[in-house]
Amino acid sequence: MAITSVLQDVKKRKEALSQENVKYKVVVLHAKSGKSLAKLSNLTSNSTILDVKREYHKQFPKYYLSRQAFKVDPKGKLLKENETLKSLGLSKSPTLYFKDLGPQLGWTTVFLTEYTGPLLIYLIFYTRPAIIYGVAAASEPRASVVNIACACFSFHYIKRLLETIFVHRFSNATMPVRNIFKNSSYYWGFAAFIAYYINHPLYTVPAYGDIQIYGGLAGFLFGELGNFSIHMALRNLRPPGTKERRIPVPTSDPMTSLFSLVSCPNYTYEAISWISFSIMTQCLPAALFTTCGFYQMAVWALGKHRNYKKEFKDYPRKRKSIIPFLL
Repeated sequence: MAITSVLQDVKKRKEALSQENVKYKVVVLHAKSGKSLAKLSNLTSNSTILDVKREYHKQFPKYYLSRQAFKVDPKGKLLKENETLKSLGLSKSPTLYFKDLGPQLGWTTVFLTEYTGPLLIYLIFYTRPAIIYGVAAASEPRASVVNIACACFSFHYIKRLLETIFVHRFSNATMPVRNIFKNSSYYWGFAAFIAYYINHPLYTVPAYGDIQIYGGLAGFLFGELGNFSIHMALRNLRPPGTKERRIPVPTSDPMTSLFSLVSCPNYTYEAISWISFSIMTQCLPAALFTTCGFYQMAVWALGKHRNYKKEFKDYPRKRKSIIPFLL
């Protein structure tokens, strides 16, 4: 009886192993035109979408891995790289639809480009007023708030550059090249807009003087410190070299306690920084930048909040996305 049981167990394991190693022949069609693009045969039921990308790259070297995307349905969502052909419930001769994501750039390159521009642009307006406003502007006295504003603006973007290099861990390695032009024009354009007015010889100091200036400065520094604390907490949440996602929670750093109230406190603190900067400088272009930035961050935060709730069954239901108790 014992021998029979062992033999049956071995047989079952062999059958399971043979099912796991079922060969798949994947037909690749273009997501828009439906045109046949390739047939991939060096795959099994346990092959992932990443394996599919590698096989496709062998046939078409132009399409490196980060440029490729696959779907089960031409109008469906993009498949994740860690999904297996078996987990998708596909037959032994499945059809996948290919989408070209276009030329890609690494997120580090994108962020360095986006954030270096505003820093340099603002410093040109501050250090070379004669170029922008005329020769006479160089001899005009500056209010202390103008110097403080330059220090704050520079600090913000230097902080972002350093975080990009040393802190951030990106779940996606790349983004489309075309996005860098859109994002850079936004950051660079607003930097010039804000710098032009704050460094202008006719700029007037805030109506409430030092109370408004230093109150705004305190709020700005509070927001920057909070934003950095959240970025560090998010970094430690994801192990190096992985795309693992966990529920973000407060750490021993008191600035991270905002995680108890909102899903994206980094955006909350970012908004606090720019609201404070706008109050400190009493500058309309800065307020417009703050408004546009908050709208975009709110859109991102709402999306991330929905994804958290969908992905984690035990996600805290009382959390909002960006504004405690409201949004």
